[in-house]
Formats: sequence, structure tokens, C-alpha cells
Amino acid sequence: MKKVNEALAVILEDWQRMQETEGDEGVEAAERFEANFYEFAREFKRWYHSLDHPPRTLDELESMEEVSQIQEVLPGPLQLNFMIEMEEIIDGIDTQRFD
Repeated sequence: MKKVNEALAVILEDWQRMQETEGDEGVEAAERFEANFYEFAREFKRWYHSLDHPPRTLDELESMEEVSQIQEVLPGPLQLNFMIEMEEIIDGIDTQRFD
């Protein structure tokens, strides 16, 4: 979970930076955020698959303390993205990203 938390800290920092920039600097911040968000998602997926007994449903996954802590600090607009990532993990979908 350490790597997940480290990746989470990076995307929260990127999110804040993105909110404070515009123009070319804003585009650069958005691209950095996107790449780092997918890295966060990869680390979360690795963590999920490392569990001895991974949850089988989204509700079970969301009820885990570790996941609740992530959801508490994620800005509102990122909640849906995180939910989609969790659904894909539960459903066994392996999305190819080109970042």
C-alpha cells in the first residue's frame, strides 16, 4: 500500500498544480496529472492483486479501510475516475493506456 499512497500523493499535488495553472503551463500540468493518475491506478491494481483474499465486488472493495482513506482525500471530480478504475479491476478488465 506504500506505493499506492506515494502515487496518490503525487496525483493530489498534480491536481492542485493543475488548478493553479493555465495556458501552456496548464496543458503541461494536465498531461503530467493524467500520466501520474494512470500510474496511481496501476499501483492500486498491483496492491489489489497482492491481497490474500481480494474483494469480489465493488461494495466490498469500497468498504475496505485503505480504499475509504483514498476516497476521503480524492477531490470530487476524481471520484468517478477512481470508481471506474476499481470497477475495471473487479471485472478483470485490463485497459491499455498509451501515456
